[in-house]
Amino acid sequence: MNNLQKWQKYAEMNPEQSRESFMKIREDILNSPLHYSTYGSDEKDDIYTESLYLPKIFTQKDKQNFKEICKTCISIFDKIVRAYRKDPAIRKIFRFDPALEKMILHEPGYQTPIPMLRVDIFYNEDTGDFKFCEFNTDGTSAMYENDTMAEFFQKENEAFKHFQPEVEYMNLMQPWVESFMEVWKQTKASKDKEVPSVVITDFLEDAYYPELVAFCELFNQNGIPCELEDIRNLDYDGQNLFSSKTGTRYDAVYRRAVTKDVMSNYHDVLPFLIALKDNKVISVGDFQTQIIHSKMINEALQSEAILDLLSEGEREFLKKHLPYTMNLNSKTAAKIVKDKDRWIIKPRDSYAAKGVWAGVDVSTELWKKLLHDFKDTDYIVQEYIPHYLSENIDYTRQDHFIPYHNMTGLYVYNGKFAGVYSRLSDSGIVSTQYNERMIPTFFLKEKMDQEVIDE
Repeated sequence: MNNLQKWQKYAEMNPEQSRESFMKIREDILNSPLHYSTYGSDEKDDIYTESLYLPKIFTQKDKQNFKEICKTCISIFDKIVRAYRKDPAIRKIFRFDPALEKMILHEPGYQTPIPMLRVDIFYNEDTGDFKFCEFNTDGTSAMYENDTMAEFFQKENEAFKHFQPEVEYMNLMQPWVESFMEVWKQTKASKDKEVPSVVITDFLEDAYYPELVAFCELFNQNGIPCELEDIRNLDYDGQNLFSSKTGTRYDAVYRRAVTKDVMSNYHDVLPFLIALKDNKVISVGDFQTQIIHSKMINEALQSEAILDLLSEGEREFLKKHLPYTMNLNSKTAAKIVKDKDRWIIKPRDSYAAKGVWAGVDVSTELWKKLLHDFKDTDYIVQEYIPHYLSENIDYTRQDHFIPYHNMTGLYVYNGKFAGVYSRLSDSGIVSTQYNERMIPTFFLKEKMDQEVIDE
């Protein structure tokens, strides 16, 4: 019996105390910045983090697995980014818009190709095996949510207080501020200015606003002057990028605006883009991260031209862990129409699972309609990977434990594993629009690892 099975048994034997502790955490959430409204909204949107009773507890062996996964991914992605810059044949694989391609080819002014990455995987907690889901660079989020929820669970969760496990939690907020400064120190500008003036920027109505506020406060607490500004409120005078509201000049940008939104609002963000092109500001990350963020990376990783860049070990790694991916055209639509439960369709460039449909979650008639509507558009079809299931409970909706689908997100800061984002859902897609639940992630310390093995 592992630790969480013990916790589940304890909860089932102590339902009232467990439910009460769950409701205390829920109250903590509702009275915290994790309960918020869309920026600029006149009405209360009532957005808040939803969770479950049991946290996620991994072993040190899992942690080592995660480090190795991230190390290999970064090695592969570094090679692809560098090849994209040098080789027009590689650029053709991705088929980016010419304007975006120019932005991607801009030299960022630092050596780290991908400062921030989250690798979302389908992780089998029994075997340690996994398959990739997607790769997030632009707009990677939920670090504040993770840190806050870890605090709430350790303070209020009844099983946590009863068993008092020896665990470690990998903080995500402060390490990112430090990683951001490591990138800054790689730039020529840092030789003249040790501490930059920073702006955190996004399309604020689409942003995870409380997280950006928390990061802004944390930068300032670290002695790094920082403001939060809508990317459309940035201006440029030929020498400096600055806020059209406060007049503050910025040396570095923590870009949370995803590339898709930037391109959709291209003319509204031209001051930022021109300042970046003129090398008057540093952007962390720069647009070369889109090479990895785009869903086209899944197809690219199957191409001979990309595979030729990699070591034999890296090719085997992808062969084992990358879901089969195809362009969704008339031919592939006809191939998969009668086998819906094996496939999932998604846009080439999206985030937060927008426009994603899993065959297991829809009727045969709806599946036919989806394939008809999205074939020969900007969609891909991908092998559907069954999720690892774990028992958990939401005491606001259930009176007993039920199986939940798991998604494991691995944060990578400047090429190093930084922590985990654990999400669960009772449907075939794990995302906020599909009944997602978030739980904090802890790692057993080595002594407790051995105790679990010895049972």
